[in-house]
Amino acid sequence: MNLSNKGRTLRSGAVTLLAVAAVAVLLAGCGDKKSDKASQTAAKVNKEEITVHQINFVLQRQQGLKPEQAEAASRQVLERLIDQELAVQKAQDLKLDRDPRVVQQIEAAKREIIARSYVEHVGEAVAKPGADEVSKYYNEKPNLFKDRRIYSLQELQIEAQPQQVQDIQAKLRASKSVAEFVEYLKGTGLRFNGNQAVRAAEQLPLNSLDAIARMKDGDSALSQTANGATVLFLVGSRSQPVDEAHAKPAIEAFLMNQRKGELVQKDIKALREAAKIEYVGKFAEGAPGAAGAAASAPVAAPATETASAPVAAPAAEPASAAASGLDSSAITKGMGLK
Repeated sequence: MNLSNKGRTLRSGAVTLLAVAAVAVLLAGCGDKKSDKASQTAAKVNKEEITVHQINFVLQRQQGLKPEQAEAASRQVLERLIDQELAVQKAQDLKLDRDPRVVQQIEAAKREIIARSYVEHVGEAVAKPGADEVSKYYNEKPNLFKDRRIYSLQELQIEAQPQQVQDIQAKLRASKSVAEFVEYLKGTGLRFNGNQAVRAAEQLPLNSLDAIARMKDGDSALSQTANGATVLFLVGSRSQPVDEAHAKPAIEAFLMNQRKGELVQKDIKALREAAKIEYVGKFAEGAPGAAGAAASAPVAAPATETASAPVAAPAAEPASAAASGLDSSAITKGMGLK
Protein backbone atom coordinates (compact mmCIF):
# COMPACT_ATOMS: atom_id res chain seq x y z
CA MET A 1 0.00 0.00 0.00
CA ASN A 2 1.44 3.35 -1.06
CA LEU A 3 1.77 6.10 1.52
CA SER A 4 -0.47 8.28 -0.61
CA ASN A 5 -3.21 5.71 -0.21
CA LYS A 6 -3.23 6.06 3.57
CA GLY A 7 -6.26 8.34 3.52
CA ARG A 8 -8.19 5.88 1.40
CA THR A 9 -7.26 3.08 3.82
CA LEU A 10 -8.57 5.10 6.78
CA ARG A 11 -11.78 5.83 4.91
CA SER A 12 -12.08 2.14 4.04
CA GLY A 13 -11.74 1.27 7.74
CA ALA A 14 -14.45 3.76 8.61
CA VAL A 15 -16.73 2.33 5.95
CA THR A 16 -16.14 -1.16 7.34
CA LEU A 17 -17.18 -0.02 10.81
CA LEU A 18 -20.29 1.62 9.35
CA ALA A 19 -21.10 -1.61 7.57
CA VAL A 20 -20.73 -3.60 10.77
CA ALA A 21 -22.94 -1.11 12.60
CA ALA A 22 -25.53 -1.41 9.86
CA VAL A 23 -25.54 -5.17 10.25
CA ALA A 24 -25.98 -4.86 14.00
CA VAL A 25 -28.96 -2.54 13.55
CA LEU A 26 -30.40 -4.73 10.83
CA LEU A 27 -30.19 -7.94 12.83
CA ALA A 28 -30.75 -6.64 16.34
CA GLY A 29 -33.70 -4.50 15.26
CA CYS A 30 -35.80 -7.51 14.25
CA GLY A 31 -38.45 -8.53 16.73
CA ASP A 32 -38.50 -5.49 19.05
CA LYS A 33 -41.33 -7.06 21.03
CA LYS A 34 -39.21 -10.08 21.95
CA SER A 35 -36.79 -10.24 24.83
CA ASP A 36 -33.31 -8.74 24.48
CA LYS A 37 -31.82 -12.22 24.37
CA ALA A 38 -34.14 -13.34 21.61
CA SER A 39 -33.39 -10.20 19.58
CA GLN A 40 -29.70 -11.10 19.61
CA THR A 41 -30.32 -14.60 18.29
CA ALA A 42 -29.66 -15.00 14.57
CA ALA A 43 -30.27 -18.76 14.32
CA LYS A 44 -30.74 -21.88 16.40
CA VAL A 45 -28.81 -25.01 15.57
CA ASN A 46 -30.37 -27.89 17.47
CA LYS A 47 -30.20 -26.59 21.06
CA GLU A 48 -27.47 -24.04 20.50
CA GLU A 49 -27.85 -20.40 19.44
CA ILE A 50 -25.81 -18.28 17.04
CA THR A 51 -25.96 -14.63 18.00
CA VAL A 52 -25.67 -11.30 16.25
CA HIS A 53 -22.56 -10.66 18.34
CA GLN A 54 -20.85 -13.66 16.74
CA ILE A 55 -21.71 -12.39 13.27
CA ASN A 56 -20.50 -8.87 14.07
CA PHE A 57 -17.23 -10.23 15.45
CA VAL A 58 -16.51 -11.96 12.13
CA LEU A 59 -17.57 -8.92 10.09
CA GLN A 60 -15.27 -6.62 12.04
CA ARG A 61 -12.33 -8.63 10.74
CA GLN A 62 -13.33 -8.16 7.08
CA GLN A 63 -11.42 -5.39 5.29
CA GLY A 64 -13.14 -3.09 2.81
CA LEU A 65 -16.71 -4.17 3.51
CA LYS A 66 -19.13 -1.64 2.01
CA PRO A 67 -22.45 -0.67 3.66
CA GLU A 68 -24.45 -2.02 0.73
CA GLN A 69 -22.72 -5.38 1.17
CA ALA A 70 -23.59 -5.61 4.88
CA GLU A 71 -26.80 -7.62 4.66
CA ALA A 72 -25.47 -10.15 2.14
CA ALA A 73 -22.22 -10.49 4.09
CA SER A 74 -24.05 -11.04 7.38
CA ARG A 75 -26.13 -13.84 5.88
CA GLN A 76 -23.04 -15.45 4.37
CA VAL A 77 -21.25 -15.30 7.71
CA LEU A 78 -24.29 -16.78 9.44
CA GLU A 79 -24.29 -19.78 7.09
CA ARG A 80 -20.62 -20.39 7.81
CA LEU A 81 -21.25 -20.13 11.54
CA ILE A 82 -24.06 -22.67 11.20
CA ASP A 83 -21.69 -25.08 9.43
CA GLN A 84 -19.10 -24.45 12.12
CA GLU A 85 -21.61 -25.08 14.92
CA LEU A 86 -22.72 -28.35 13.30
CA ALA A 87 -19.08 -29.46 13.10
CA VAL A 88 -18.51 -28.50 16.74
CA GLN A 89 -21.57 -30.39 17.91
CA LYS A 90 -20.56 -33.51 15.97
CA ALA A 91 -17.00 -33.30 17.30
CA GLN A 92 -18.37 -33.09 20.83
CA ASP A 93 -20.57 -36.14 20.19
CA LEU A 94 -17.44 -38.00 19.14
CA LYS A 95 -15.64 -36.60 22.23
CA LEU A 96 -12.98 -35.04 19.99
CA ASP A 97 -12.95 -32.01 22.26
CA ARG A 98 -11.37 -34.28 24.89
CA ASP A 99 -8.59 -35.45 22.59
CA PRO A 100 -5.27 -34.47 24.29
CA ARG A 101 -4.04 -32.81 21.09
CA VAL A 102 -7.19 -30.72 20.80
CA VAL A 103 -7.08 -29.76 24.47
CA GLN A 104 -3.45 -28.73 24.06
CA GLN A 105 -4.26 -26.56 21.02
CA ILE A 106 -7.16 -24.91 22.86
CA GLU A 107 -4.96 -24.16 25.84
CA ALA A 108 -2.19 -22.77 23.60
CA ALA A 109 -4.68 -20.51 21.79
CA LYS A 110 -6.09 -19.34 25.12
CA ARG A 111 -2.63 -18.49 26.46
CA GLU A 112 -1.74 -16.62 23.27
CA ILE A 113 -4.93 -14.53 23.40
CA ILE A 114 -4.41 -13.66 27.07
CA ALA A 115 -0.74 -12.80 26.56
CA ARG A 116 -1.54 -10.64 23.55
CA SER A 117 -4.20 -8.86 25.55
CA TYR A 118 -1.62 -8.03 28.21
CA VAL A 119 0.81 -6.74 25.59
CA GLU A 120 -1.92 -4.49 24.17
CA HIS A 121 -2.69 -3.30 27.69
CA VAL A 122 0.95 -2.35 28.28
CA GLY A 123 1.06 -0.56 24.92
CA GLU A 124 -1.86 1.67 25.86
CA ALA A 125 0.50 3.73 28.03
CA VAL A 126 2.49 4.88 24.99
CA ALA A 127 2.03 8.56 24.12
CA LYS A 128 1.42 9.73 20.58
CA PRO A 129 4.59 11.21 19.03
CA GLY A 130 4.72 14.98 18.75
CA ALA A 131 5.09 17.05 15.59
CA ASP A 132 8.80 17.59 16.25
CA GLU A 133 9.43 13.85 16.45
CA VAL A 134 7.55 13.24 13.22
CA SER A 135 9.55 15.95 11.43
CA LYS A 136 12.81 14.56 12.80
CA TYR A 137 12.06 11.07 11.48
CA TYR A 138 10.94 12.49 8.14
CA ASN A 139 14.16 14.45 7.70
CA GLU A 140 16.37 11.55 8.85
CA LYS A 141 14.94 9.20 6.20
CA PRO A 142 15.14 11.15 2.92
CA ASN A 143 15.22 7.95 0.83
CA LEU A 144 11.83 7.02 2.25
CA PHE A 145 10.25 10.43 1.75
CA LYS A 146 11.86 13.52 0.16
CA ASP A 147 14.07 11.46 -2.20
CA ARG A 148 11.71 8.47 -2.47
CA ARG A 149 12.04 6.44 -5.67
CA ILE A 150 10.25 3.55 -7.34
CA TYR A 151 12.75 0.84 -8.29
CA SER A 152 12.65 -1.75 -11.06
CA LEU A 153 14.89 -4.55 -9.82
CA GLN A 154 16.21 -7.87 -11.06
CA GLU A 155 17.67 -10.36 -8.60
CA LEU A 156 19.73 -13.45 -9.31
CA GLN A 157 20.38 -16.03 -6.61
CA ILE A 158 23.41 -18.12 -7.51
CA GLU A 159 24.51 -21.40 -5.96
CA ALA A 160 28.30 -21.41 -5.76
CA GLN A 161 31.28 -22.36 -3.65
CA PRO A 162 33.03 -19.57 -1.72
CA GLN A 163 36.08 -19.78 -4.02
CA GLN A 164 33.85 -19.24 -7.07
CA VAL A 165 32.30 -16.01 -5.82
CA GLN A 166 35.39 -13.94 -6.65
CA ASP A 167 35.26 -15.03 -10.30
CA ILE A 168 31.51 -14.31 -10.41
CA GLN A 169 32.11 -10.80 -9.09
CA ALA A 170 34.85 -10.14 -11.63
CA LYS A 171 32.60 -11.24 -14.48
CA LEU A 172 29.76 -9.12 -13.13
CA ARG A 173 31.96 -6.02 -13.26
CA ALA A 174 32.99 -6.81 -16.82
CA SER A 175 29.47 -7.54 -18.11
CA LYS A 176 27.76 -4.77 -20.07
CA SER A 177 24.23 -6.06 -19.44
CA VAL A 178 22.16 -8.46 -17.39
CA ALA A 179 21.75 -10.69 -20.44
CA GLU A 180 25.53 -10.96 -20.90
CA PHE A 181 26.02 -11.91 -17.26
CA VAL A 182 23.23 -14.52 -17.44
CA GLU A 183 24.87 -16.09 -20.50
CA TYR A 184 28.09 -16.33 -18.52
CA LEU A 185 26.29 -18.14 -15.69
CA LYS A 186 24.72 -20.58 -18.14
CA GLY A 187 28.14 -21.33 -19.61
CA THR A 188 29.62 -22.12 -16.20
CA GLY A 189 26.88 -24.61 -15.36
CA LEU A 190 26.17 -22.86 -12.08
CA ARG A 191 22.64 -23.22 -10.80
CA PHE A 192 20.75 -19.94 -10.40
CA ASN A 193 17.26 -18.49 -10.42
CA GLY A 194 16.03 -14.99 -10.89
CA ASN A 195 13.05 -12.73 -10.40
CA GLN A 196 12.05 -9.22 -11.33
CA ALA A 197 9.86 -6.77 -9.44
CA VAL A 198 8.94 -3.11 -9.12
CA ARG A 199 9.26 -1.91 -5.54
CA ALA A 200 8.71 1.43 -3.85
CA ALA A 201 11.34 2.54 -1.35
CA GLU A 202 9.18 1.60 1.64
CA GLN A 203 8.77 -1.95 0.29
CA LEU A 204 12.50 -2.62 0.50
CA PRO A 205 14.35 -3.75 3.65
CA LEU A 206 15.19 -0.56 5.51
CA ASN A 207 18.73 -1.74 6.25
CA SER A 208 19.36 -2.09 2.48
CA LEU A 209 17.51 0.99 1.26
CA ASP A 210 20.35 3.51 1.55
CA ALA A 211 22.72 1.26 -0.42
CA ILE A 212 20.12 0.71 -3.16
CA ALA A 213 19.32 4.43 -3.23
CA ARG A 214 22.99 5.16 -4.00
CA MET A 215 22.84 2.93 -7.09
CA LYS A 216 22.30 4.44 -10.51
CA ASP A 217 20.15 2.89 -13.22
CA GLY A 218 22.10 -0.01 -14.73
CA ASP A 219 24.24 -0.58 -11.63
CA SER A 220 24.58 -3.97 -9.97
CA ALA A 221 25.61 -5.21 -6.55
CA LEU A 222 26.76 -8.60 -5.31
CA SER A 223 26.46 -9.96 -1.79
CA GLN A 224 27.82 -13.27 -0.65
CA THR A 225 25.37 -15.73 0.93
CA ALA A 226 25.61 -19.05 2.73
CA ASN A 227 24.87 -20.89 -0.52
CA GLY A 228 26.71 -18.65 -2.95
CA ALA A 229 25.82 -15.12 -3.95
CA THR A 230 22.93 -12.78 -4.68
CA VAL A 231 23.24 -10.26 -7.50
CA LEU A 232 20.93 -7.26 -7.64
CA PHE A 233 20.47 -5.22 -10.82
CA LEU A 234 18.85 -1.80 -10.81
CA VAL A 235 17.12 -1.86 -14.18
CA GLY A 236 15.58 1.57 -13.72
CA SER A 237 13.99 3.95 -11.25
CA ARG A 238 11.83 7.03 -11.09
CA SER A 239 11.42 9.73 -8.48
CA GLN A 240 8.19 9.82 -6.49
CA PRO A 241 8.70 11.92 -3.34
CA VAL A 242 6.26 12.08 -0.43
CA ASP A 243 5.79 15.31 1.50
CA GLU A 244 5.68 15.40 5.28
CA ALA A 245 1.92 15.97 5.45
CA HIS A 246 1.20 12.73 3.58
CA ALA A 247 3.94 10.82 5.43
CA LYS A 248 2.79 11.92 8.89
CA PRO A 249 0.19 9.15 9.57
CA ALA A 250 2.66 6.43 8.58
CA ILE A 251 5.46 7.93 10.65
CA GLU A 252 3.20 8.30 13.68
CA ALA A 253 2.12 4.67 13.36
CA PHE A 254 5.72 3.50 13.13
CA LEU A 255 6.91 5.53 16.12
CA MET A 256 3.95 4.31 18.16
CA ASN A 257 4.67 0.67 17.28
CA GLN A 258 8.36 1.14 18.00
CA ARG A 259 7.64 2.62 21.43
CA LYS A 260 5.16 -0.11 22.25
CA GLY A 261 7.74 -2.74 21.37
CA GLU A 262 10.37 -1.11 23.56
CA LEU A 263 7.93 -0.72 26.45
CA VAL A 264 6.81 -4.34 26.27
CA GLN A 265 10.43 -5.55 26.14
CA LYS A 266 11.22 -3.49 29.22
CA ASP A 267 8.13 -4.77 31.02
CA ILE A 268 8.83 -8.44 30.24
CA LYS A 269 12.43 -8.00 31.35
CA ALA A 270 11.22 -6.60 34.69
CA LEU A 271 8.78 -9.50 35.08
CA ARG A 272 11.61 -11.98 34.46
CA GLU A 273 13.83 -10.30 37.03
CA ALA A 274 11.05 -10.37 39.63
CA ALA A 275 10.05 -13.99 38.90
CA LYS A 276 11.63 -17.20 40.14
CA ILE A 277 12.54 -19.14 36.99
CA GLU A 278 13.98 -22.62 37.43
CA TYR A 279 15.15 -24.71 34.47
CA VAL A 280 14.65 -28.44 34.92
CA GLY A 281 16.18 -31.58 33.39
CA LYS A 282 18.04 -31.19 30.12
CA PHE A 283 16.99 -27.53 29.96
CA ALA A 284 19.04 -26.84 33.10
CA GLU A 285 22.26 -27.58 31.20
CA GLY A 286 23.72 -24.29 30.05
CA ALA A 287 20.52 -22.46 30.93
CA PRO A 288 20.81 -18.68 30.62
CA GLY A 289 20.30 -16.36 33.55
CA ALA A 290 17.32 -14.07 33.75
CA ALA A 291 19.07 -11.34 31.75
CA GLY A 292 20.38 -13.78 29.16
CA ALA A 293 16.99 -15.38 28.76
CA ALA A 294 15.38 -12.03 28.19
CA ALA A 295 17.94 -11.25 25.52
CA SER A 296 17.37 -14.56 23.74
CA ALA A 297 13.63 -14.08 23.52
CA PRO A 298 12.89 -10.71 21.97
CA VAL A 299 9.37 -9.49 22.68
CA ALA A 300 7.21 -7.34 20.44
CA ALA A 301 10.01 -6.36 18.10
CA PRO A 302 8.99 -3.75 15.54
CA ALA A 303 7.38 -5.22 12.45
CA THR A 304 9.15 -5.16 9.12
CA GLU A 305 8.71 -2.13 6.94
CA THR A 306 5.47 -1.71 5.02
CA ALA A 307 4.12 0.95 2.72
CA SER A 308 1.63 2.22 5.28
CA ALA A 309 4.07 2.40 8.17
CA PRO A 310 7.80 2.44 7.37
CA VAL A 311 9.46 0.77 10.31
CA ALA A 312 12.86 -0.43 11.35
CA ALA A 313 14.10 -3.80 10.23
CA PRO A 314 13.95 -6.57 12.86
CA ALA A 315 16.93 -7.06 15.10
CA ALA A 316 19.43 -9.73 14.12
CA GLU A 317 18.59 -13.27 15.11
CA PRO A 318 20.03 -14.29 18.49
CA ALA A 319 22.83 -16.83 18.21
CA SER A 320 20.72 -19.51 19.90
CA ALA A 321 17.87 -19.09 17.42
CA ALA A 322 20.17 -18.97 14.42
CA ALA A 323 21.97 -22.13 15.52
CA SER A 324 18.70 -24.04 15.84
CA GLY A 325 17.34 -22.80 12.54
CA LEU A 326 14.32 -21.26 14.26
CA ASP A 327 12.78 -17.88 13.49
CA SER A 328 12.63 -16.14 16.85
CA SER A 329 10.20 -13.47 15.60
CA ALA A 330 7.78 -16.18 14.45
CA ILE A 331 8.10 -17.98 17.78
CA THR A 332 7.46 -14.78 19.72
CA LYS A 333 4.48 -13.90 17.56
CA GLY A 334 3.02 -17.36 18.12
CA MET A 335 3.15 -16.81 21.88
CA GLY A 336 1.04 -13.68 21.69
CA LEU A 337 3.98 -11.46 22.57
CA LYS A 338 4.23 -9.64 19.27
